[in-house]
Order: sequence, then C-alpha cells, then structure tokens
Amino acid sequence: MANTTGNIAMRRLDLGYFIRPASETDTTQPRVEPVLAYLVRHDRGLLLFDTGIGAADPETEAHYRPRRRPLPEALSAAGVTLDDISLVANCHLHFDHCGGNPLLGGRPVLVQKTELAAARRGGHTFDHLIDFPSATYEVTAGETEVWPGVRIIPTPGHTHGHQSLVLQQDDGTAILAGQAHDVASHFASEQLARRAALDGVAQPVPSYQPWLDRLMDFDPRRVLFAHDCSVWEPPQTTGR
Repeated sequence: MANTTGNIAMRRLDLGYFIRPASETDTTQPRVEPVLAYLVRHDRGLLLFDTGIGAADPETEAHYRPRRRPLPEALSAAGVTLDDISLVANCHLHFDHCGGNPLLGGRPVLVQKTELAAARRGGHTFDHLIDFPSATYEVTAGETEVWPGVRIIPTPGHTHGHQSLVLQQDDGTAILAGQAHDVASHFASEQLARRAALDGVAQPVPSYQPWLDRLMDFDPRRVLFAHDCSVWEPPQTTGR
C-alpha cells in the first residue's frame, strides 16, 4: 500500500507474521497476524514507524512461532536502504515492534518516557533490543510534533507508553495506530461507542479509550494498524 500527497508519503512494509494463540484471541482458534511497519517520506527525511520482529527467547519463539522478513529486504522493496532512514519511532517496545532497531544504531528513536522506563525495568521486552550499541533515544512525555504535519500522540492501553503517529496529508489525515487496537474492527467499535456517547445515547453503551477524542480531533481519513492489513475509514467523507 502506498499513499503520496504533498510533502508526506507513506508506504506500508510487510515484516512477517506470527501466530497468536487461541488463549489470546478470545476465540477457540489461533489467529495469524501480520507484522507491519510504515515508511514515512517527508521533506525532512525518512521516518520508520516500527521495525519488525526481533530475536526472542526459546519460550517466546515457541509461543508465537514468528516468521520474519528481514528489514533490509523490506526496505529494498520500497527503494531505500537502512542508511536512508533518518528517524525511528516505535508504537511500543515489545519485541515484534522494535526488532530492527539494533540495525539502525545512531538514528534517534522516538519513545515515550514511560515506555522506555518499562522496557528497562525488565519483563517487558528483551534487553538486547533496547540498549544495543549506539542506541540513541529521543524521549518524549506526551504529545509532540516530530516534523511539520507529523505528530506523536500517546495512546496508552496495550502498554502504558504506547504511541501513535499522525500524518496530516493533503487528502486528509492518516493515523498509524500501531497496536492501540489489535484489529481495525476493534477501533471501529470504539469509534462508534464514542459517537453514541456524543449523540447522548442512554446508557448502557460501551466505553472507549479517552485518547480517542484527541485522535478524532484530526478528522482521520484512514487509520492503519501494526497487526491488521485492514484500514479503518470513516463511513462518510465529511464531519465526524
């Protein structure tokens, strides 16, 4: 998938997949989930949002049975190399989102302060994916503008330090939501719950993540995810 408008271009990268066990899918069946990253081209440089599946311990490997596509191969298919990347941002620091970070030593990695602290406390991810040689972190604490038209928004839930990336393009805003929701349909359900609440529908109605109000301030035309190839789009092209 590629989208190019104005000075911001975005391309989705396939970095493999893993098998989520039935115990984690709320069903009786396991689910095969893609691992997706996003390459953002801007006048200021190339930003890579997530970097794929890193090496894990034997227990984790057996639990998720990942199949990796090397990051250099995925970048090459997009016409770029590791050396072309200016900036890295991870939605969070679990091993299936920051696995390629050690290949990008010296490049600033945008991360929420709470996420980096959790990663360094242990039990959150794998140490070799965090404090690797030339690891360089640009730590934020909340919302921040990365480049004109590119903004980090905290979206805690999956982890306390989870973050999403907002791209304000000429044809509308795209949101790279990472694992703020596992699948696009979960985002759609919460967005409708928000709409019902704003419409004054009588309780009971489902709750929704409070940061969804901030994301919808951008009137997104598309929302993309780390583990779902589906893309959320609003049911109409005007209004919310």
